[in-house]
Amino acid sequence: MGKFTFQAPANILFEPGASRKIDELVASYGAKRVMLVTDKGVRGAGLTRSAEASLAEAEIEVSVFDDVVADPPSHVVEAAVAACQAKKIELVLSIGGGSALDTAKLVAYLAKTPDRLEDIYGVGLAKGKRLPLLLVPTTAGTGSEVTPIAIVTTPTTEKKGVVSPVLIPDWAVLDPELTVGLPAPVTAATGIDAMVHAIEAYTSKVKKNPMSDQLARQALALLSANVRKACQNGRDLEARAEMLLGSMLAGMAFANAPVAAVHALAYPIGAIFHVPHGLSNALVLRHVLEFNLQAAEGLYAELAEIVKPGLRGSQAEKARAFIDEMTAIGRDCQVPPSLADVGIGRDDLKKLAEDAMKQTRLLVNNPRELTLDDAYAIYSAAFGDGSNRSVQAPHG
Repeated sequence: MGKFTFQAPANILFEPGASRKIDELVASYGAKRVMLVTDKGVRGAGLTRSAEASLAEAEIEVSVFDDVVADPPSHVVEAAVAACQAKKIELVLSIGGGSALDTAKLVAYLAKTPDRLEDIYGVGLAKGKRLPLLLVPTTAGTGSEVTPIAIVTTPTTEKKGVVSPVLIPDWAVLDPELTVGLPAPVTAATGIDAMVHAIEAYTSKVKKNPMSDQLARQALALLSANVRKACQNGRDLEARAEMLLGSMLAGMAFANAPVAAVHALAYPIGAIFHVPHGLSNALVLRHVLEFNLQAAEGLYAELAEIVKPGLRGSQAEKARAFIDEMTAIGRDCQVPPSLADVGIGRDDLKKLAEDAMKQTRLLVNNPRELTLDDAYAIYSAAFGDGSNRSVQAPHG
């Protein structure tokens, strides 16, 4: 068995109503000045209310930064860092989706060190200390609450990542009640994002390891069994809880066995066209799975038995059934089937392919080597005609 390193948060709290215990966790650090990093939609929906109330009752001063937007631009991160430093913040708390959590990770680090954001893009370049960090997800998707990764959109609309164990939070607080109000389209897109994390961790070429494998398998079982239920009945707390747990497990998996071509091709869609990250993943998922099939057939066959328990057939038949089931989940959850359906034109595909090839940090993990021509062919297949038919991407 090959050697591997596995990293995860020191503390995880998973419980309905867990967000009402934030004051106890903050108090354990002796912090009296806290920055809450979130977005206006999350705060406007009342999802931060319990935490803010408990902190106020504990006489802890809360400074709210709610200017986070999807695919957070670097200037938003830098503004939050400046506010954090100006108010002499002692602990960073984030309640929100992946963009808010990613922003909070960088704020906690950059507010404590002399490093500049542009100097820490990449793997292992953030090496200093950070402020105490508590992350509370409001979606079952990114798994950001347990990963050492923060994604930022640069001024040139390129998505870049900061990857460092320093960004792993002190506490990941998972409260399924906070996800109950998610609309079905968001539930579907974020749920598929989490499933992609599990799939890509399981097939990751460079750092695949037995711990990530087990987490990915369990995550995919929870997510695939509950995503339709959560979309059909958003108030099903048990389905919501299992989705949130699955998302976290998938996050722990890909934090240690990194994602690959699905994410590499999804990033330009989000950065250029502001398509939500989960939906960007869903739009290219089938076509990347088709492309990778010749290299990952055995692994896809193993995952097929998780998403379709009791499945019989040859390895090739199971692998094909896995791709079909992932497509069916997207269809049943009413995810738009093609790039054309989200306003992307055929003339945009060349730019998308060129930008995807810049994601070398991710592409190195893909089970099959991918070229610029391959990327263009995958985008062309994903552009489609709205029927979700797939075209086998060439390689060469």
